Amino acid sequence: MLRNVVVIVQDGVAPFELGVLCEVFGIDRSEEGCPVYDFAVCAVTPGRVRAKAGYDLFAEHGLDRVANADLIAIPASAEHDENAAPDPRLLDALRAAEARGAWIMSVCTGAFTLARAGLLDGRRCTSHWKYTDRLARRYPLAIVEPDVLYVEDRRVITSAGTAAGIDACLHLVRLEDGSRVANAIARRMVVPPHREGGQAQYIARPLPERSGSPLQATLLWMEQRLSREVTVDQMAEHALMSPRTFARRFQQETGTTPYEWLTAQRVLLAQELLEETDLPIDTVAERSGFGSAATLRHHFLRRRGTTPQNYRRTFCPGSATA
Repeated sequence: MLRNVVVIVQDGVAPFELGVLCEVFGIDRSEEGCPVYDFAVCAVTPGRVRAKAGYDLFAEHGLDRVANADLIAIPASAEHDENAAPDPRLLDALRAAEARGAWIMSVCTGAFTLARAGLLDGRRCTSHWKYTDRLARRYPLAIVEPDVLYVEDRRVITSAGTAAGIDACLHLVRLEDGSRVANAIARRMVVPPHREGGQAQYIARPLPERSGSPLQATLLWMEQRLSREVTVDQMAEHALMSPRTFARRFQQETGTTPYEWLTAQRVLLAQELLEETDLPIDTVAERSGFGSAATLRHHFLRRRGTTPQNYRRTFCPGSATA
């Protein structure tokens, strides 16, 4: 489980991306049953650090704080600039952390620092869509995926800009501390508890926020019917659209298809049931809308890289597996 979390700031650090990491890992939510992370913001040299928004930060800790961290995170700063040169001591600290098996995460252009340290060589990775071409060009050994929200590859997580950093943080919390903790943090932050990393960074329009939006209401209606068979025709009818118009609008506003969205939500529900209940796998499959254990296994393996049984053994070893 994650317990010791360090964020390393450099000159030009972006306040929002830094704030994302502080919000997820730096707040005491023990009253809600969440772990309290030993959290610190560090710099190569303790002291003043220039922020991107025209004000300075004061980092109390130096790189010595990195040695025992379970997670080292790098928020966006000016690393994408051709003239930027992260301190060699920072790069050495990142390499040492990777070598001992710590989690390492970047938000937005923080990926450039990981790449300069060689941590993205042969790894799948991403950054903000505006800079992914530059990342691939400057670091040809990195396997850059330009359109995704975040990528996890062998304990290194890279994420796209701004809100995608929240998704990446919650993904890691879910892996290490379970869905209950991730969901509790998401509720406090008033954000979705889970978005698939493979979703597109850029979609034609943001999700509608008004409760009267037909699509927003239909998404809620779909979430409430995950255990049932729901067709695109039924979704379209609920949204008061033709099936063709609904499918087009859904793709524009979510970056995925109705089927893929529904499957992702069902896998997430199955994941929570596997962690938090002793229900047999067949029952988990039924309640999450897959109908059979074989169908659940197929989709779970494709999206989580493991079987439901193995997932339960890892995250809830005392539960039944039949």
